[in-house]
Amino acid sequence: MRHHNSVFHDLLKRVPWSAFDRLVEEHGADKHVRRLSTRTQLIALLYGQLAGAVSLREIAGGLESHAARLYHLGARPASRSTLADANAKRSSAVFAGLFAELVARAGRGLRRAAGEATYLIDATGVRLSGAGSDWAQFSHQACGAKVHIVYDALAERPIYAAVTPANVNDITAAKVMPIEAGATHVFDLGYYDFGWWARMDKAGCRIVTRFKSHTPLAVTREQPLNSNGTILSDRIGLLPARQAKNRKNPFGDPVREISVRTQTGKVLRLLTNDLDAPADEIADLYKRRWAIELFFRWVKQTLKIRHFLGNSENAVRIQIAAALIAYLLLRMAQADQTNVQSPLAFARLVRANLMHRRRTDSLTKPPPSPSNDTGQMTLSGLGF
Repeated sequence: MRHHNSVFHDLLKRVPWSAFDRLVEEHGADKHVRRLSTRTQLIALLYGQLAGAVSLREIAGGLESHAARLYHLGARPASRSTLADANAKRSSAVFAGLFAELVARAGRGLRRAAGEATYLIDATGVRLSGAGSDWAQFSHQACGAKVHIVYDALAERPIYAAVTPANVNDITAAKVMPIEAGATHVFDLGYYDFGWWARMDKAGCRIVTRFKSHTPLAVTREQPLNSNGTILSDRIGLLPARQAKNRKNPFGDPVREISVRTQTGKVLRLLTNDLDAPADEIADLYKRRWAIELFFRWVKQTLKIRHFLGNSENAVRIQIAAALIAYLLLRMAQADQTNVQSPLAFARLVRANLMHRRRTDSLTKPPPSPSNDTGQMTLSGLGF
């Protein structure tokens, strides 16, 4: 009988398994492992993300119910306790490395001129509770972690992710992020650091952010305004020469302040090191920050980073990496079809059909009819 792959199997074809095997070998993730390979662990976690499972018991039960179809995935059912042990002890670097590998492969088909990339930088918090969450405790009553993301606005996907305890400042995490020379970086007040800005300016990056209310600008030139009414002022000047505790400001180059009135009537003081672009263009770039907020909302509503399968630092890192991998697999699969344009609608169709024998590019079409081919010779009409 002809075999039809499940939707889950179709999605997993996009995983670079050779690179994953190399990461497993590099980090010794399968060393002395007898019952649960790292491959099966990854498949179980991706199943949990895509199926909407909220517990290890639900993942284990779901995989057990589909045991016959796991064979074609190179996996097998796993018990709740075995999964819990693997999430707590197995290196999260394997899963972070796979996410980075998927990002690199997804970006190969994206052609653009140097300096055309726009990266949005932000972080979102996730709550933790229960045993094992002490590493993320930031008060007597609360524990939590932060997911720091660099989001490619053109490709609509994250290209970098890091997990820290919630009490780590955003700018501390940003200082170890990769900087792509010539790209535009857009961020908010959590990344207010003149030294970091100077590093990006030196690398030829364009930065777009906001002034803090108490930061003055020594104006050297007023720019002419256009007539649309949303731009209130456009000025070029210098940041204060001294910072707190009388430290010298390392960012001594001229910057630009563009005051913008939003639709709600609020006035924003935007800061950029681009002295030449139209003011409307800078305002539109800052407005694109909303895309990363939508990404965070989509991931929290559609995937599973609200309820954690384990509270240890390693388990949290693995689950967040699995969620981001699942997100990339969904976006890559959606890009390979034309029937469903909405990412949310596509994700819902995948969830509804995850273990059904369907193709991801035909989820809105009727399922294939069972084959009547028995593989035997038909002798009708021969007198037998």
